[in-house]
Amino acid sequence: MAVLVNFTPGPRSLWDEPVAISVHGLTPTQRVTLHASLRDEKGELFESSAHYQADTVGQLDLRKAPALGGSYRGVEPMGLFRTLQPQKPFERLVKRDVQTPFHMDLEVYEGHDPQPTKLLARVVHERGFLGPGVRRIPVREGSVRATLFLPPGTGPFPGIIDLYGSGGGLCEYRASLLAGHDFAVLALAYFRFEDLPEELNDIHLEYFEEALDYMLKHPEVKGPGIGLLGFSKGGDLCLSMGSFLKGITATVLINGCVANTMTPLHYKEMTLPDLGNDLERLKVTESGLVDLTDFWNNPLEKPNCQSLIPIEKAQGPFLFIVGQDDHNWKSEAYACIASEQLQSHGKEKPQIICYPKTGHCIEPPYFPPCLISVHGMVGRAVFWGGESKAHFMAQVEIWEQIQTFFQRYLKSKESTFHNKM
Repeated sequence: MAVLVNFTPGPRSLWDEPVAISVHGLTPTQRVTLHASLRDEKGELFESSAHYQADTVGQLDLRKAPALGGSYRGVEPMGLFRTLQPQKPFERLVKRDVQTPFHMDLEVYEGHDPQPTKLLARVVHERGFLGPGVRRIPVREGSVRATLFLPPGTGPFPGIIDLYGSGGGLCEYRASLLAGHDFAVLALAYFRFEDLPEELNDIHLEYFEEALDYMLKHPEVKGPGIGLLGFSKGGDLCLSMGSFLKGITATVLINGCVANTMTPLHYKEMTLPDLGNDLERLKVTESGLVDLTDFWNNPLEKPNCQSLIPIEKAQGPFLFIVGQDDHNWKSEAYACIASEQLQSHGKEKPQIICYPKTGHCIEPPYFPPCLISVHGMVGRAVFWGGESKAHFMAQVEIWEQIQTFFQRYLKSKESTFHNKM
């Protein structure tokens, strides 16, 4: 009897969907090793493996059977995804071209040998980033460099602008997946892309205002306001957009800072200085990894408070997503500062959701947690924080929290949007 590997619901799935993996046709209680691998667009290899034992009728279901060793132990239906590790140290798994899927190669080998040789079965599973009917529209309007993702069907759809951090470039994979949940999402680049500045120097908020105007005027984007989703540096940019620009309904920050960071921010006659840092506070672990936790200045101390973003001027509600083991900066403390700042001005307390053992690099669900990688600005390997399993599980819940928040404030007829006077 041939050994067969099944992926449920089928041979193709979207990256933010869980899959069930099962193996059929094994001998009763047969010991096998499952090996998973995929290559990114640069050709970098990511791998994981786990030892299993079939049941008494020769079946193996990863939703029920515990891994007995390898990359992980215990019952983890998505364990092979969680533990994908780069062959080249410090590489991070990201999707650069959402128009093509990742191909995950799953092999079943006989036995639990460290280097098993007898191949019993092999299957390739496609993990895509563009759901059925999702439209990808490159945007080159004025100075705006972005990609708009529209859901299937006829709009208008609730609109979101999606900003990533200090790595730069145009990151589309979160926006493309989110568009599959009935949002019109603009993935916006702001440096290191095409004719945009190569370095993160002297940001002008007028660029982001232009992107906001594009969304507000788009016939397939629902008004009266837009949602913002920002990670890391993108988080404080979203806070600045909400504080100085009109037309924003709700904002989600993933491990963001309450002060302007890394470079001065300009808007009309106003300049917000960047929150400084102190190289003497830069820590290096015993294994040579950079830890940035204490690197940044305290935004509450003079003169650093000049970098604080005046979020009391902002429109709409906030959701702060916080990894409590963030080693890039003190995200939880920043969220608390934001809460106090808003309440001291008579504003509504923001929603803050904290995740223990979760680090800085929070991705869409089922990405392997990135605990260590090369920092785009520092140029060295940085410890981002987090414990793999807890971080992985947090990413799944956070994805649901983001959608729930935007559904409440962007789709509801009882929107909390108010125009500034």
